[in-house]
Amino acid sequence: MAESTIQQQRAVGWDKPELDLSRADWQSSSRGLGDVQIAFVEGFIAMRNSRRPESPSLIFTPAEWGAFVSGAREGEFDLT
Repeated sequence: MAESTIQQQRAVGWDKPELDLSRADWQSSSRGLGDVQIAFVEGFIAMRNSRRPESPSLIFTPAEWGAFVSGAREGEFDLT
C-alpha cells in the first residue's frame, strides 16, 4: 500500500500536514549504517525505517528535528 493512502490518526495538538511522501528523496546515513532514512519535504523532516518503507513515517518540524539531532550528538540516546 502506498504511503499516501495510509490513514493516520491525528493526536491532540497535531499541527503537521498530511505530506505526500511518494516522491520524497530519501537519504541514508553517509556511512550506510542503520536502518533509518530521512527526507526533507515541504519544510518538514520525515523519517522512516528503510527495511519497512511502507510503514508510517515520523514527521518532525525543524525545531523538533534540531532537538533530536542535538540530543543524538550529546549521547542522549546512547546505550549505557
